[in-house]
Parts: sequence; C-alpha cells; structure tokens
Amino acid sequence: MVSLRLFSLPTSRHFPYPSLSSFPFQPSPTSFQPPPSPIPRQSTRLHVSTSPSSTTTTTSPNPTPTSETFDWFSHWYPLAPICDLDKRAPKAKTVLGLDVVVWWDRVEGAWKVFDDKCPHRLAPLSEGRVDPQGRLQCVYHGWCFDGAGTCKYIPQAPSLGPPVHKNEKACVAVYPCVEQNKILWFWPNTDPRYKDILNEKRPPYILELDDPSFTATMGTRDLLYGYEVLTENLMDPAHVPYAHHGLMNVKKLETDREGGGPIEIAIEKLDINGFLARQETGFFKFVPPCLFYGSASKKVSVTSASSKEEALTKTTNKEPRFMLIFMCVPVSPGKSRVIYAFPRNFAVWLDKIIPRWYYHIGQNLILDSDLYLLHLEERKLASAGNSNWHKACYVPTKSDAMVIAFRNWFRKYANNQLNWGSLNQAPQLLPPTPPREQLLDRYWSHVVQCTSCSGALKTLKAIEVSLQVISVAIIGFFAVAKQSLVSNIAKTTVISVAVLCFAASRWLSHFIQKTFYFHDYNHAFK
Repeated sequence: MVSLRLFSLPTSRHFPYPSLSSFPFQPSPTSFQPPPSPIPRQSTRLHVSTSPSSTTTTTSPNPTPTSETFDWFSHWYPLAPICDLDKRAPKAKTVLGLDVVVWWDRVEGAWKVFDDKCPHRLAPLSEGRVDPQGRLQCVYHGWCFDGAGTCKYIPQAPSLGPPVHKNEKACVAVYPCVEQNKILWFWPNTDPRYKDILNEKRPPYILELDDPSFTATMGTRDLLYGYEVLTENLMDPAHVPYAHHGLMNVKKLETDREGGGPIEIAIEKLDINGFLARQETGFFKFVPPCLFYGSASKKVSVTSASSKEEALTKTTNKEPRFMLIFMCVPVSPGKSRVIYAFPRNFAVWLDKIIPRWYYHIGQNLILDSDLYLLHLEERKLASAGNSNWHKACYVPTKSDAMVIAFRNWFRKYANNQLNWGSLNQAPQLLPPTPPREQLLDRYWSHVVQCTSCSGALKTLKAIEVSLQVISVAIIGFFAVAKQSLVSNIAKTTVISVAVLCFAASRWLSHFIQKTFYFHDYNHAFK
C-alpha cells in the first residue's frame, strides 16, 4: 500500500504504473511550507470558539514533555476532506481517542468541532441535528448550542424560571479548527489558552492543493489496524509488487515473477520533526504526526541535496508534476484513518468528466489487498512488545530504510507509544479480530464517509431496481396481452429486452456489492 500504488488514473487496472524509482521526488520548500501571512481566506479559515467553563483539557499520564519528547496533543490533526462533509448534518469523528462532532454553523458560516457529548446526559451530539435557528441540537432532550458551545435553549426549563441554560455546566467543549488545503483540521485541546493557536502553530501547508493549475483526487478510509502499522506500510516500497500483485502494472525488475528487487533508500535527516528519505531518483518526507508525502516531476532527476535546490528553481508550471500525499491519523488502539490526495498538473480534464467514486474503486481495492495481513501483523507485533520491534523484526536491506527510520523516530521521540490521553489510564488492548467480511468492509469504513461514493451507491441502486421493474413489467404485459396481436418478431425482441434488463440488474447488484460493501482479495490466486 505504498504511495505510488494509490495514485490512479482513473483505476489501477486501466492505466500502467511505473515503479517507485521511475519518478524523481522533490522534498519541498515549494511543496510544504506554512501558508503566507495573511492567510488567504479561500484556502485557510480559522474557526475557534471556546467555552471557558466546559473545556476538556487532555492531560498525559507521562512526565511533562521535554524538547526531545514528541507531544501528541500539541499538533494539528486532519479530520476529513471538506468535500466529504455535509453542512446539513453533524458528523462523528474519533482522533487520538477523542470523540468529536463536526458541524456547520450557519450563523458564522464556519465549521465547528465540539466534544461529542451533551453536558446533560452525555448523549452523542453527532446523532443530533442542526435546528432551524442554525444551532446544534441534541436529539435526546432537545438542548441547543451555538457555535461557541454555549447552551441557548433547554426545552424542559420553565420560560419564567431561572436561566439554567446559562449555567457553566450547560456548555459544550469546543476544539479550535481550521479549514486549510480543502481539509478540516482540529487542535486536540479545548483549553482557552489555545484559542489563538493558529497564530503560533499552523497545520502543514501544501501549495499544490490550492494551486488552480493542479487537480487533486481526495479520499479517506478507516482501517482496522493502528497508526504505526499504517505509517510504516506507506513507507515500504518493497511490498508493492507482492502485497498488491495483479492490481496495476509496475516497472518490473528481472528478479522474480512479481518484479521485486533491491531498492536504494537513504535517510538524510532524522529529528523530532520527522525525516527526509532519498532514493536514486527522488525523495519522501515524514512530518509527524500525520503527514507523509512525496513530490514528483517527470522531467527533473534529483539525486542529491545540492542538485535538488537547483532543480526546484528550474521547475515551471508547464512541467508535468504530481504529488502523493498521505495523512495517517491515529483513531484509537488498533484503528487508524488514512486521508490521501494526489495533486497533479497534467490530465486535469480527466477529473472534470470522471467522478471521484470511480477513482476510489481501484484505491479501495489496493487498501483491501493488504488490510488483512497488516491487521494480523499488528497483533504479532503487540505480542512481541512495542519496545521490541527492532529485535522481533529482521530488516537487513536498504528497501526498509524508511520503515526503520520511522521506528527509530517512534522509539526515540515517542517512547514506542502513542499518547491516548484518558485512554492511557486503561490497558491498551487491541480489539478482537472480526470476521473477514467485517474487516474488509467498505461501506462503514469508506462509503458513508465519502459523499461521492454514497451518492453513486444511491444512484446505482435506483438503476438496479428500475431494471428489475422493467423486466417484470414486460413479462407481465405479455402475460395479459392477446397473443394473436403480437408478432413473433416482436415477442422475441421484447422478451430479449426483458432478459437483458434482468441480467443487467443482476450484474449491477454484483458490482454494487463488491464496489461499495465487500470485495475479498486472495493472494494465492493472483
């Protein structure tokens, strides 16, 4: 599931893909830097409001972080692409074990991120609605909250009685959030001192996502394996010809049937802010906690740090370029989320005629193809112990350089563990392994979170039903029609149409099932 494997135009089977070494990657001053100040409104919007009395400050059970200890709660985290958020309904998300609700405040014209529990009886606000006044309403007892988290209405309180809705305990905790690069980010702490956190620290900013000369296909998927496994898997180019065999055409080396071979990777720099990885023809960069990306150009070959800077100055907008962007989000122990985008400035017209859900067919199949083995791998690693990764795993080749670099970073700066906040107070046990159909489920892990795929599913189901109705209607017509009034040619033609409609509905039913619900992948027969 490494980066290049997820870049598809429009699906993995229809377009050949080169190997990881086929493109030069440029790490970034041009691709990754804070947005200019002032921040352009169309690309970055800060939405912050706090309720001082209802803050939920997440504390770590570990000692106070030092300059060499990574503080998981002092960074921005991506929640979802803006295109997958619905302004009409609240949406639940979990990050770092924090349950939050995302909703659109019509009054302020901004996205809001609240703690996903009503202060009344702790019912999830994500199951609520936005009322006609533009307030977030809890559907358990009807309490309503404005964009600042202040309770504005308690139906059960007498209108002439004390204003209990103004009590500090009636407020909802609000997280700072910002809309940037067409993605909604949030800061995982509701303490009032973080109200203006964007002035001090910004999310990673990628110019190409806001560049009008680029197009970008975005997507998201929840995965039943943890953040560490997701991140290191994306950093592993060597598994591509084997774990995803048969899904796309890649440049094959003359070593075996699948086309694997030696890959030269060198780590140029590693510190608490991540690392930079160099290959013969390119670069990848890890910016903790979430961002892993590569920048590619088809014409410029970058082989050293010195030539990289020179190459960047010569790159023009007319030069075909694309980027591979992955955001690895820790959800809870044993669960993670990947948000991906593939900006490019060539074949831009394709995205104007090909719907986003069609791209997701191939991308979801790639994610499925190694999901089961990664889920089991994580449990074996847990049995060996988080601190024993270097002893449990034998990684003798340079193709594992980025994986080793990530594990070294994770050990040195994070003590081989994520800070789950309040979850750290309980044993961090991995959830049990579900049945394969549930593990590879696409509907709940992707479709319901993707506006394009959920819309396509609704349309295709309507077409399926229409084909069945047409087929039955034709048969019913012939059952009641006088046979002497219909010629043999007409009979044959109409019956053939009925059979074709029925067959098409069956094919469409199978397509819907494997595209939007479950599609198994058996490595033994690939």
